[in-house]
Amino acid sequence: MKCKITIVTFFVFIQSALVAQTTIDNLRRHERFLASDSLEGRGTGEPGNLIAAQYIAHEFASIGLDPLGDTSSYYQSFSIIKDLQLGQSNQLKIQSGKEKIELKVGQDFLPVSYSKDTSVSGQAVFVGYGISASDRQVDDYAQVDVKGKVVLVIRYAPKSDSVKYTKYSELRYKVLQAREHGAAAVLAVTASADDPEDKLIKLKYDYSFGDAGIPVLSISRLVANQILSAAKVYVDSLHSGILVTGKSSSFVIPNTTVSLTSSLVRIKKNTSNVLGILKAPVNPANEHIVLGAHFDHLGYGGEGSGSLEPDKHLIHYGADDNASGTSALIEIARSLKSHQSLLKRDIIFIAFTGEELGVLGSAYYTKNPKAPLQKTAAMLNLDMVGRLQNKTLSIHGTGTSSGWENLLNASNSDSTFVLKFVKDGFGPSDHSSFYVQHVPVLFFFTGIHTDYHKPSDTYDKINYEGLTSVAKFVITIAMCIDTTAQRPDFQKTQSAPQSSGENRGYRVYVGTIPDFSETVDGMKISGVREKSPAAKAGLQTGDIIIKFGKYSIKSLYDYSTAIQEYKPGDTVNVFWKRGLETKIAPVVLEVRK
Repeated sequence: MKCKITIVTFFVFIQSALVAQTTIDNLRRHERFLASDSLEGRGTGEPGNLIAAQYIAHEFASIGLDPLGDTSSYYQSFSIIKDLQLGQSNQLKIQSGKEKIELKVGQDFLPVSYSKDTSVSGQAVFVGYGISASDRQVDDYAQVDVKGKVVLVIRYAPKSDSVKYTKYSELRYKVLQAREHGAAAVLAVTASADDPEDKLIKLKYDYSFGDAGIPVLSISRLVANQILSAAKVYVDSLHSGILVTGKSSSFVIPNTTVSLTSSLVRIKKNTSNVLGILKAPVNPANEHIVLGAHFDHLGYGGEGSGSLEPDKHLIHYGADDNASGTSALIEIARSLKSHQSLLKRDIIFIAFTGEELGVLGSAYYTKNPKAPLQKTAAMLNLDMVGRLQNKTLSIHGTGTSSGWENLLNASNSDSTFVLKFVKDGFGPSDHSSFYVQHVPVLFFFTGIHTDYHKPSDTYDKINYEGLTSVAKFVITIAMCIDTTAQRPDFQKTQSAPQSSGENRGYRVYVGTIPDFSETVDGMKISGVREKSPAAKAGLQTGDIIIKFGKYSIKSLYDYSTAIQEYKPGDTVNVFWKRGLETKIAPVVLEVRK
């Protein structure tokens, strides 16, 4: 694409105007506040996140952006599941012969976070570690029929072969295997060798986006031994026997029935995107561009938060991720406001929440847009732009419009940056939500560093001169797109996949992008990569995968686990729902690149 004003002339003009407007002092002020102790890591749905949203809205108002949120405000609100608590009807009863035992919730048992809310009753079956792995020549289900029964499984994996069994040691894997073999419920117990204190699994929401399809309870060794008493064996002796023999020891527990009810209450909290609009004086096509950055982070971290130091309950400040992008967004808005008379298209500024939980805020916006998506000429995303090193600026999405690379190179004619282009329109940030809606995107990023997703990502480590340069560069790009008569064309990218939720760490490539914004019975797709195995099979955005090969799919976790059971070159029958219709097609898996 070609700018109406030549790039060099406009770049010089806009930079001279920025001297007093996009200042290091302002960027530092925003960073100090957003990455301060008082905001406690800006966890989505938490008080610090709300304070951050209020701060951004105040800045938008002081700049003079018009509100574009709900009911003439700057806020676009939605709710997310943030926590769990016990329901009122959790029960666990054992009948062994004529003896009946009723257990106490919280003391003897607890449902785990992904337990299905239901009641079941069935004969008890011990299945050892609950592993069914042909590649390890282990199948704890080979000698027992567990259909309609309640299985008792030992947590973790044999310590002597812990590396060998890493992927089979997770409880969710064991639950998936139990469900696929027809079990009605799972009771999980920990051997003394792995936990002498015998603590129940803590009830904590793990953002797993769906239950396991069957109830799952964590039980104490005392309860497990009561269940096993009819067979005159105990958890620790069975555990030791498996370690010594290396063989499965599954069996039906005689004359023993387990009845249970699992009941969880999912606690929802409100959170908000922050939206402001800068209107062009004349905009006959009624088009706009979107500039965005997410402002949420990981709160105090902890297991399941995404922290790379999950054992530390400390504020994760998120100065680079993504107070840097948010700070730049505010200052870009301030500068562009002073040049509002030049605009030919409206500019919408969106500070997204929930990105760290799976681009929830941007997904919500694209499903509930405040301006028609078909009128969105482009989306520019700033995420982690505060650690510029060696002048290297990565820009993703350069293949989503035919003119992007020429525009970016021309705008960098003075070699302020060493530009690195990634064509792919998908990626682990908010631009991906727009790309799947056929909007050309650009994602600006200065790179991963050793403080990423750790408490040490603090405001004093930001390269403020570099952040200022990135903000100026994005202003130039935004103004060029805005003032050019012909809007950017849209292209689907065909580049090799970057790190994404589906293929990270797996051998095979399918080409589906998970939708984290909705909890459904299955795995909903937010996008499908061009010319991928999924695309060739006919899968589309919005489809819900319900079976992958031999595995029924209840959640993203099931899907991720199922993928790992196959290898490149395998042909797998995939079932999916599209509206009220169920479809099936063979998918030929490819090697992950």
